[in-house]
Amino acid sequence: MFRYLLFTALGKSAGLVAGAACICLLYGPLALATEETFVRCAQKYESDNAGRLRCYDQSAKKDSPLKFNEERSYLTQLWNLDNLTNLDASKLEQIRTYRQTYFLVKYTNLPNRQPSSPVIGNNSVSPTSIDALETKFQFSFKSDIGSQRNLDIFGIKTMRFWAAYTQQSNWQTFNILNSSPFRETTYEPELIANFGTGNTSGLKFINIGGVHQSNGRTMPESRSWQGIYVLGGFEWSNTTSVLLRVWQRIPESSAKDDNPDLIDYLGRGDLFVRWEPVSKTQSIAMLLRNNFSLSSNRGFMQIDWATPVKVGNMGRLHMQITSGYGESLTDYNHQQNTIGMGISFREW
Repeated sequence: MFRYLLFTALGKSAGLVAGAACICLLYGPLALATEETFVRCAQKYESDNAGRLRCYDQSAKKDSPLKFNEERSYLTQLWNLDNLTNLDASKLEQIRTYRQTYFLVKYTNLPNRQPSSPVIGNNSVSPTSIDALETKFQFSFKSDIGSQRNLDIFGIKTMRFWAAYTQQSNWQTFNILNSSPFRETTYEPELIANFGTGNTSGLKFINIGGVHQSNGRTMPESRSWQGIYVLGGFEWSNTTSVLLRVWQRIPESSAKDDNPDLIDYLGRGDLFVRWEPVSKTQSIAMLLRNNFSLSSNRGFMQIDWATPVKVGNMGRLHMQITSGYGESLTDYNHQQNTIGMGISFREW
């Protein structure tokens, strides 16, 4: 009797295992579809039943979670143009990176040891002992402070309002004789209205923003300005992104304007081009800034190259080369060439 019960139990267990194996074979692809993938499908196609079902079917295919992420291009992820919640960020999902975040060791061919400006008193700054080698770091983030989805007004599909903040510091790390001072820290808050077009390529969004930039110093080393800008974001083949921006400085009274000629050097617009292959093995970005003057043309160029390295999951080996005016706000009217090497972090 005991032997009979034992064989019966074993037979039932084998049947259960076999049944489970059959279910896995039949429905294995469905098991690969994670919960967050289904949530993303529901968010992306909340008013399109057919599209949502197609997304569910696609997410049930092998390796679909990875493919789903790769479908989102650089600008789409950066500005959440497809209305997908950043599920990986948990409670911090509303905080996103904005510009590049990096830490570099930088060398300049011409240190600005006596910053100057046409404002009375600025030229009286005494020469300082500045090393050509220093560290430069920047962090930048933004937060969605209000959004309106499913619009269809004059080609605009979505509208979002963002608050952004960027901080850049130049630190005389190796200038030990002078106690390694921070040469400059620039603060740049922004308010941005983002209008998504819904296009898969070409013009993907238009931004209208207000910006304030300051180094937080008092006279005679104070540097600050504020303005409004319009920016167009373009993208092709999920590999090439272009940001084209023009701005207008908000006028200040002569008594309060620390640097009346600042825009003549910093420029009136910029062009940012970024390329990253589908393999994500590297990224190359170029920033061009110009004052659009025919008689006294001045500009700035910055080239960034990054490739993944094993520093956590987001670290990248980063190289940066700059040339021209305005490498930092204190150096807005100082021309120099710099090269830096360090670590940067992904933009999302």
